[in-house]
Amino acid sequence: MFFCFDPERIHNISFGLIRFSLKIPFAKSIVASLFQQKSKKLKVKIHDLEFENPVGLAAGFDKDAKLYDELSCFGFGFVEVGTVTPKPQEGNPKPRLFRLTRDNGIINRMGFNNGGVEAMVKRLKQRKTKVIIGGNIGKNKVTPNEEAIKDYEICFQALYDYVDYFVVNVSSPNTPGLRSLQEKGPLLAILNRLMYLNKTKAKEKAIFLKIAPDLEWSQIDEVIEVVQESGIHGLIATNTTINRTGLQTDSKIVEGIGNGGLSGAPLTNKATEVIRYISEKTNGQLPIIGVGGIMTTEDAIAKLNAGASLIQLYSGFIYEGPTLVKSINRALSKT
Repeated sequence: MFFCFDPERIHNISFGLIRFSLKIPFAKSIVASLFQQKSKKLKVKIHDLEFENPVGLAAGFDKDAKLYDELSCFGFGFVEVGTVTPKPQEGNPKPRLFRLTRDNGIINRMGFNNGGVEAMVKRLKQRKTKVIIGGNIGKNKVTPNEEAIKDYEICFQALYDYVDYFVVNVSSPNTPGLRSLQEKGPLLAILNRLMYLNKTKAKEKAIFLKIAPDLEWSQIDEVIEVVQESGIHGLIATNTTINRTGLQTDSKIVEGIGNGGLSGAPLTNKATEVIRYISEKTNGQLPIIGVGGIMTTEDAIAKLNAGASLIQLYSGFIYEGPTLVKSINRALSKT
């Protein structure tokens, strides 16, 4: 029924339904009993964080940290909020979110629409859940790349006391010029600055870098060098793709949609390849959060077998619902 309506509108409606439903007495505990899977086998430790299970919700679903408490009831081991920017911004013109149902895919060109980091901090101060929260940070569209480091610093400083780990997003295809920050020079400058700030704190928090699936292998080699040189704690592989090859959806429909990042099943194999490449290049020593086209339990296990320590859902959660979270954790608890 939901798929009969505009994707962005129904996303907002579903947020309201979840929030309203879980305010009913005992609703949270009932939902948790239905979807949460507990097992010592599922626990994963990275840096000083212990995840109850390896299945997380990717950034982009709860952009403004409005629903993280409720979403934690659905069995996730962690929830990533954002991408957030220093100042509020509307994002790109609508329509900007499209389903490719024949491909089990989604195209979005949201453009970091969010209410700004100060509004996010106010919501995170009301945090009730114990689930691990990640903060995905980016730059405002109007900020030139030469000054991007300031935007990442503002978000890092503002969120430091309210999230458990950070993700540096320089790989979204929906902010003009953003992906050029994946080049070695500007990327190293951003990460070095954040790690410097991190080390001035009483407790150093894990910082991950999220990369695009469209990088050449030589570019990924450079990214690995930057990660190792800066000392950040891991990579998230991968963001959405600008590639449109092999789609079942009519090419005229795809062309009519236009620009945007493609997620879901069309990204499954490529994301797994990138994870495997990074894991092999680093001898399995670099923590990797695998994301991209996890639509089934088998997809999740393939990402973990390729070298991911944790995984995240986005399109799979939209298409399959919270039963996917439980089925993955149930399968992993039996291995």
